[in-house]
Amino acid sequence: MNDKMDTLKFVIVGHVDHGKSTLIGRLLYDTDSLPPDKIEEIKKSSKELGKETEFAYLLDHLEEERQQGITIDTTQVFFKTPKRHYVIIDAPGHIEFVKNMITGASQAEAAVLIIDVNEGVREQTKRHAYILSLLGLDQVIVVLNKMDLVDYSQERFNQVVADTESFLDSINIRPICYIPISAIQGENIARRSEKIKWYDGLSFLESMDTLKNKQPPEDKPLIFPCQDVYKINDKRIAVGRVEAGVIKKSQEVVVLPGHQRTVIKSIEKYPAQVDEARAGESIGITTRDALFITRGDVVVEPGKEPLLTDEFQANLIWLSKKEFDKSERVMIRCATQETTCRVVAIKKRIDSSSLGIIEEDAQVLKNLEVGVVTIKTKHPIVIKSFNDVQELGRFVLVRDENICAGGIIT
Repeated sequence: MNDKMDTLKFVIVGHVDHGKSTLIGRLLYDTDSLPPDKIEEIKKSSKELGKETEFAYLLDHLEEERQQGITIDTTQVFFKTPKRHYVIIDAPGHIEFVKNMITGASQAEAAVLIIDVNEGVREQTKRHAYILSLLGLDQVIVVLNKMDLVDYSQERFNQVVADTESFLDSINIRPICYIPISAIQGENIARRSEKIKWYDGLSFLESMDTLKNKQPPEDKPLIFPCQDVYKINDKRIAVGRVEAGVIKKSQEVVVLPGHQRTVIKSIEKYPAQVDEARAGESIGITTRDALFITRGDVVVEPGKEPLLTDEFQANLIWLSKKEFDKSERVMIRCATQETTCRVVAIKKRIDSSSLGIIEEDAQVLKNLEVGVVTIKTKHPIVIKSFNDVQELGRFVLVRDENICAGGIIT
C-alpha cells in the first residue's frame, strides 16, 4: 500500500447512546483494520453478556466504560480506505466530558454528527453541533443512525433531516450531506445498502473519501512559537514547532513581542542540520545575533507579522463547576505564550445545550455556558483567527493550576 497517502483527522460527535462507538467499531471491522484475535475477544465478551457482537466494545476497552456504557476519554483510532488513511478522534458524548470533547474536536479537519433517527435531535446533539460551529469546523457530515429501528423509513429520515437542518442552519453549519445508516447492521457504511433503496446518495465511507484535507499551512507567513531553549556547548537552541510557513537558514526574522530582528544561523533537526523546515515540523533554531529568546516568544517574517495585541474578542466555554466572575484575574495560555488576563466584557451568556441567550452584558459565566467575550491581557500576545492558524487562534484559561475554560479567537 502506498504510504504517501493523505491522512484525514475527523471527530465523531453526538448525543450519548446515539451509536458513536458502534459506528467506529463497524468502520474498523468493515475496513479490515482489526487484528483477528481482537474480533474473537469481542465476540466472546459480547456472548458472555448475552448480546450480539457489540462493536462498541472495540472502543470502550476501559473496564469502567464497559460497565457504565459511556465513553469517557478522547481516544484516537486508525483505519484506511483505498483512497487514504483516517484518524478518528473519538470524543465523549456524556455531558460531564465536554472538556475532553473540545480537546478532541479542535484537532479535527472534519466532523461527523451522529443522530439516532428514532430519537431525533437531542440536547447533546445541539451542544456538540454548537461546539463544532464555535471551532469553525466547516466540513460536517450528518449520519442518521439506527434506521433499522424505524424499518428504514424514508419518511422518518426526511422528518429528522428537516429538523436537523433548521437547527444547524441557525448556527451556520451547512452539512455536506445527510446519510441514513444502521451501524449495528452495517447498512450503508462500507457499501450502499439494499435495504435503503430510496436513498441514492453515497455510502458513509464513500462520503468520507470526498472530504478535503486542510490546506497545509506551509503557504502562510512563518509562525514559530518558541517552546523551550536548550544550551548545548556554546549554542543557545530555541526549540518548537513551525505552526505556519517555512523557516530557512539565512532568512531574516523578527522575534515577537520584542520586535528584535535577526537572521537564522542554523536549523537543527536531530540528528541532522537542515536548510529549511516546514509547517508541522518540530525543530531547533540558532540565530546570528545573541538574542535572549525565551519560551512564549514567536518568530515571524518581517512585514508579515501576526497581530500583537492585549485585547481581542473570543468565544469561550466555561468548564469549571465554580462560576467565573468578571472581576477575577486568570492565566491565559495561547500556543506557548502565557500571561494573566481579565475578561473585560461578557457580551452574551449562552446556554450551551439550548443555545438560548441567558443574558447580555453579563457579570458571570457558569459551568458549560458559552460566553461571547472581550479579553484584555497583561502583556501583549501574538494571535491569529482560529481559522487561519489554529495554534494561535485557540487558548485556555487557567485558574489555580486547572484549565477552567477553552476559547477560540474570533
